[in-house]
Amino acid sequence: MPEGPEIRKAADQVEKALKDRTVLDLHFAFPHLQDYEDVLKGQKVTKVDTKGKAMLIQFTNDYTIYSHNQLYGKWYVRNAYNYPKTNRQLRLAIHNENKSALLYSASDIEVLRNYEVDHHPFIAKIGPDLLSEPITADALAARFKSDRFRRRRWTALLLDQAFIAGIGNYLRSEILFVAGIHPEIRPMDCTPVQLEKAAKASIELMWRSYEHKGITNDLELAERLKAQGEKRWQYRHWVFNRGGEPCRICGTEIVKFRAASRRCYFCPSCQSKEE
Repeated sequence: MPEGPEIRKAADQVEKALKDRTVLDLHFAFPHLQDYEDVLKGQKVTKVDTKGKAMLIQFTNDYTIYSHNQLYGKWYVRNAYNYPKTNRQLRLAIHNENKSALLYSASDIEVLRNYEVDHHPFIAKIGPDLLSEPITADALAARFKSDRFRRRRWTALLLDQAFIAGIGNYLRSEILFVAGIHPEIRPMDCTPVQLEKAAKASIELMWRSYEHKGITNDLELAERLKAQGEKRWQYRHWVFNRGGEPCRICGTEIVKFRAASRRCYFCPSCQSKEE
C-alpha cells in the first residue's frame, strides 16, 4: 500500500495536470457515481489535497471527489486521452484539454459536498497529516504521551491512521530506528528524549521520503552508496527491507519480524529495550 509521501506526490502530479483547467470529460466506473459526471463536467479543479492516504480533488462548484488507493490503486497522469497499457481496471478518469488524470484499481471513491468532507468516516477519525497540516515536534510528542495512545505498543500505534495519518510499513520501521526505540515497547515506556526523537523523526522522515522519492536513509550516505553501485532498494532505507544485513550505525545484524501481520525491521543494539 502506498504511504502518505507517495499519495502526496501523486496528488501533486494530479493537481499540476488539473488545477484551474476546465474539466471537459469525466467518467466513473461505478454506476452509483455516474450521475455526478454531469455535475462535475464543465467545472474547474481548484485544489488537490491529501489526508493521510486519501486524496481529495476539489471543484469550483463545491464538490469534492474522495478516493483512497487502498492496496492496489494507482494514479496515472497522461496527455489527454492517452491511456496506459495495463491490466488494471479504470475506476475514474478526469480529462481536460491537455491532460488526463486516471485512477486504476481503487474501489473506495465517493463524491461529497465540501461541507461533508470533514465528516467523512475516514477523514473524521484520522490523525494529523504531517505533509498537509502544520504540527510541531512538541505537539506530536504531547500526542504520544496522551492517555489515548501512550499505552499502545509502537508497532501497532504507528500503523493506526487515527494516530498519525499516512504512516505505513516502511515509515514505521524507519521512525523507530531513528528514534532508538525498540518496536515492542510503548510510548509510556520511553524516555522524554526518545519521545522527542520519535516526534522529530516522524516529521523529518515523512518529508524526506516525500521530497526524495521514498528515501528515508541519510541522504549523503544514500548518495555514497548509490555512487558505489548499490541499487535503490539497497540504499533507500536505514533498516526496512534489510533483514540479515549489518546496521549502518553499529554493524549489528538487522532483525526482521512480523508485527500487526506485517513485516518490521530493527537493530537490536541501536534499539535496545534497555535504553
